Amino acid sequence: MPRFAANLTMLFTELPVLARFAAARDAGFQGVEMLFPYDLAPRDLARAARQNELDFVLLNCPPPNWAGGPRGFAAQPGMEDRFRRDFDRALRFAEALSARHIHVMAGKAQGDEALDTFRANLDWAANRAPHASLTIEPISQTAMPGYFLSDYDLAARIITDLGAPNLGLQFDAYHAQLITGDAVAAFSAHRPLIRHIQIAGVPDRNEPLDGGGLDYAAFFAAVDGSDYRGWVSAEYTPKTMTEAGLGWLKKAANV
Repeated sequence: MPRFAANLTMLFTELPVLARFAAARDAGFQGVEMLFPYDLAPRDLARAARQNELDFVLLNCPPPNWAGGPRGFAAQPGMEDRFRRDFDRALRFAEALSARHIHVMAGKAQGDEALDTFRANLDWAANRAPHASLTIEPISQTAMPGYFLSDYDLAARIITDLGAPNLGLQFDAYHAQLITGDAVAAFSAHRPLIRHIQIAGVPDRNEPLDGGGLDYAAFFAAVDGSDYRGWVSAEYTPKTMTEAGLGWLKKAANV
């Protein structure tokens, strides 16, 4: 069975942020991630994770907060200075939180110049923080129109061509299903590059239940049958209260 982490930006939002750590622990999660934790003091977040014996698994870089605005700059020509400043800020947070991964967001862009910019920024970041694990994630055009990286083969080529040992693939099964039509096959095809997994129901990004657009029993079986030993993070919008929709987690824990 995978180790499950709760995305505290999206789960337990009925509670104040720092109270979500205890709720995640009580629900059975072993780790947490946050998309944009930059509005809170890292010492407070680190203390909440430590007190609840939770690993801090991942944060996004950039933008600095969740309240609207662009979703990243790494592939946007002319935004290199902004990207580097934000990356350094994310790195400081990640170090304070002992976060395992930093997700480098490409942002909205297109064309060859954007690809060159993305590659150059990733190469800079990988060399800037050789001790940090960096990930890139294909995001479906349905979920985020105009996002630069929405192709798994392209992501794999970028990672392979750069050859940085601290750069890997972030695999969101929800996006993979929307992009490829077969998240299980996409996982198997790209497994060697995958550093982190996220899950959500298809097509509405709610609880990852069987009988929807993605058979999570089959997906979890594929993960268990592989050599993947990383985290699987629940990154979805609960239909009602978070606790009411955690049947999938209890079911997975009993497999």
